[in-house]
Amino acid sequence: MSSKFLDGSRLIVEGAFQAGAEVYSGYPITPANRIYFNAVRKAPMVLKAPDEITALQWASGLSASGRIPLTATSGPGFALMVETVSMAFMMELPVVIGIAQRLGPSTGSATTGAQGDIGMLNRLTSGGYNFPVLCPSNLTDCFELAATSIHLALNLRTPAVLLTSKEMIQTERSFDTSNLPPVDQVERNYFTGTDYHPYSADETMVPEFVPLGSDRYKVRLTASTHDEDGFLQKANESSMANTTRLNNKIAERIDEFSYFDYKSSEEADILVVSYGITSYAAREAIAELRSQGRSVSLLIIKTLLPVPSEVKEIITRHDRVIVAEENLSGLYREILFGEMKPNGVTGVNAIGRMVSPDDIIQEVNQHGFSD
Repeated sequence: MSSKFLDGSRLIVEGAFQAGAEVYSGYPITPANRIYFNAVRKAPMVLKAPDEITALQWASGLSASGRIPLTATSGPGFALMVETVSMAFMMELPVVIGIAQRLGPSTGSATTGAQGDIGMLNRLTSGGYNFPVLCPSNLTDCFELAATSIHLALNLRTPAVLLTSKEMIQTERSFDTSNLPPVDQVERNYFTGTDYHPYSADETMVPEFVPLGSDRYKVRLTASTHDEDGFLQKANESSMANTTRLNNKIAERIDEFSYFDYKSSEEADILVVSYGITSYAAREAIAELRSQGRSVSLLIIKTLLPVPSEVKEIITRHDRVIVAEENLSGLYREILFGEMKPNGVTGVNAIGRMVSPDDIIQEVNQHGFSD
């Protein structure tokens, strides 16, 4: 046994750097400053940025030169990064961005965000494309999904987000580190052929990589609409096919990174759906309901975006769906079902406080069962 008090920030840093992250570029905004603090002690290279825009610009430059970067911020800091995210997405630069959501209010009501950043992340790029957004539901996930995010960013050549919260990364819990699985290190394979086209891709839809500074190949990286050679083109067949590929390489490979926990209850018509820090309350609520003889299934979603096809299929098996999340309007519920939610779909929501197990139990008992 190797039990100790840990928070999610340390496990995120450990997972990312064991998987192959090489540099941390960041600014110590709360509550992501705990990730910053641990990364400074762990990373072989650290760039202490003066602001969030610089942090992600530096990370993107390092990625272009062949490094695998990690950065972290919170909602206000990520808002400053949005233009650079679109740039990195178009350039196809691997970078992992941790976002620590604030329960708030920490600096005023504007930061009472809690599980609210998912609304900003959905269809964020200028073309409305999604990139991978993973969300840990416990401490083990912090380690595993941080490592997975590094693999995803590199293998798909894309920015990837690890969406978490203050309560997940700053609350210490007794944790047995001996139960953590071994982590595979990423393997970065560079193009070694003779005729290099920077944005030419095979059936994987991911171009082979050559870092900036190569003395053998001409490397072009651009965030403008371009063809497979990296030349700026606006509306010809080659450039439109390349832009479409940016969406398809993630949307059509979603089954390769679909992560969720599904606990089915026999003959259950009711499904409780949750993610992130609210998963703790959801698990406790389901355990209590089942002890009362209630038949309720539980789905904890860890790949939030794009929404996995398996998640959609599980949801359609149930007549009654309750989505528990720590925001006022049900942002992820809206992503799953749209603004015109079908009958049988409701939410458990809170603002300025965490969702409790009793909140979920009350919703299930009040609206989940018919006499």
